[in-house]
Amino acid sequence: MGTQHPSAPPRAQYRVAGNNHPHRRPHHSPGGGLEHDHTRHTTRFTVVGNHLVQHPELSLLAIGLGAHIQSLPKGARADIKTLAARFPEGPTRIAAALRELEAHGYLRRPRERVPGGRIVTRTISCNQPGRHAEPESVPGPEPEPESGPEPVRHQRPTLTPKKRTPRKPLPVVPQPACSSPALLQTATDLLADLRRHDPRLLLSACDTAHLAPGVAAWLERDVSPAAVRHALTADLPPEGPRRPAALLAHRLTAQLPPPPPFGAPTPPPAVPQPFQTCDGCDRAFRAPEPGRCRDCRSDLPKAA
Repeated sequence: MGTQHPSAPPRAQYRVAGNNHPHRRPHHSPGGGLEHDHTRHTTRFTVVGNHLVQHPELSLLAIGLGAHIQSLPKGARADIKTLAARFPEGPTRIAAALRELEAHGYLRRPRERVPGGRIVTRTISCNQPGRHAEPESVPGPEPEPESGPEPVRHQRPTLTPKKRTPRKPLPVVPQPACSSPALLQTATDLLADLRRHDPRLLLSACDTAHLAPGVAAWLERDVSPAAVRHALTADLPPEGPRRPAALLAHRLTAQLPPPPPFGAPTPPPAVPQPFQTCDGCDRAFRAPEPGRCRDCRSDLPKAA
């Protein structure tokens, strides 16, 4: 029998479709991890960056709420009341998640005054935080010396960096009549302890120094520290104050109680007379000078 010489070419390798195939088969992970069964969207979809959905510092509620807000159409309501009615988490957790998104640049909520005089809050969703600012110009490479005419280079215009709006100063607070160091220290300790009652009232050292005289003015008017703490922390807005120090300064001024009523000085208590020993019966009695007691004195009028 002669040696076989196969002449048929080997079977061509089947090319696996790319990511743009509408019915891609799921890829099985050899380690038993996550598998994807993806179908390409052609309508009703939103592109969300991995920097949001895989953010290392945002909570799961904030990530989901951020993705939901990015999927809403322009003009849709995204305030705390509307979102709390849409989801089961409630206003407090919704407000905390919105503050997370605002702190990481995914949300901006500026306040504006409408023509009627009312102040409204706008909600601006940012799908890429920091990209709304204009990039700085990048200088091009230095031209090499040539013998011929210098080529025309199109330089990018130099952009002027935007100036940050200066922080609005805090409102003035009442001043105590006598600013003793002990009174100011008690007021400072009270302000520093507010964060234990509400974490949203975490104050900086500069804000605490500004507010301490106002608290001292309350304590100087015979208001207990517990009453001052209640006046500063009660009935806070559910979404939390945007500037806690400004809110506390307003309350210290607007709700300052009147001075305590004037009271006439009480007379000193009467000093009792010293004890004396009776010269007649040796009985002890109170009298300014030694002598006889009431029963032994003969000069007292007798009862009828």
